[in-house]
Amino acid sequence: MINTIDDALALLKQEKIAVLYGGNSAEREVSLNSGQAIAKGLEEAGFDVVLIDTKTAPLTDLVIKKVNRVFIALHGRGGEDGCLQGALEYLNIPYTGSNVLGSALSMDKVRSKQIFKACDLPTAPFIVVNKADFENLSLASILAELGGRIMVKPANEGSSIGMAQAQTVEELHNALIEAFGFDTQVLLEAWIDGPEYTVAILGGKALPAIHMETPREFYDYEAKYQSTTTQYHCPCGLSEHDENEIKALSVKAFNATGAQGWGRVDIMRNRKGEWQILEVNTVPGMTETSLVPKAAKVYGLNFSELVTKILLLSVKG
Repeated sequence: MINTIDDALALLKQEKIAVLYGGNSAEREVSLNSGQAIAKGLEEAGFDVVLIDTKTAPLTDLVIKKVNRVFIALHGRGGEDGCLQGALEYLNIPYTGSNVLGSALSMDKVRSKQIFKACDLPTAPFIVVNKADFENLSLASILAELGGRIMVKPANEGSSIGMAQAQTVEELHNALIEAFGFDTQVLLEAWIDGPEYTVAILGGKALPAIHMETPREFYDYEAKYQSTTTQYHCPCGLSEHDENEIKALSVKAFNATGAQGWGRVDIMRNRKGEWQILEVNTVPGMTETSLVPKAAKVYGLNFSELVTKILLLSVKG
């Protein structure tokens, strides 16, 4: 029986912790950076850590290396979608973050949007398109139904991979072809013309919101990982009332998909001032300059303290 945080920490420091990173998804490069940063932060906190790249090492290595617990730093498919979580449960190895169902639902943009709608949470109008139906679609009708400008998103990719905006039938056609290169199902979402925010969730609590600004058309892969012009504001500049509202909505969205432990909710505000939930991320980027660490820093946690807290949340006791 674990009675205090100190007891839990003492026990964790007797365990061998594997940070799983890399993998085979389209977000491999981001994951490599996250895993290295997490391992460094855990080592600085006094944990016994081993880094394992799942692209080159089978999960049976966890048993061979006598790993007691896993910190998941795999983004995208194979690490964030419930597959890895199920395998770890089969191996009876505790892990950080959301369980199988929470991971799978949060990763699937289509199912999570359907859940937001069913839970009466604000989210932009959308249409789901299957690759098998592509040739029979009336793209002009879809454009009209969604207001003349559309965000095209593969259902199961992260980091804005495969995403594009479309305002003409030709642009929509090309964007769908690109998106179907990543997935057989694509989410078409009405364009939200307004600022974008993100709210980190840690142990059921919303951390300070971050406002992202980019001169690019939208907050795409380049804006997230390559651009030097993207700006991050934390404090986010909202009034206390508005920030409390965005935090409450983010916690509700996080809980709605069954997410657990830690993660991040992305949300925008349209021209009417209405919040529009985009998605839940259950294994967001975790370099020292990523969004969750930025919010944690303003909250009062340095990077090493943050990864320690996430590891502690994996302890059931």
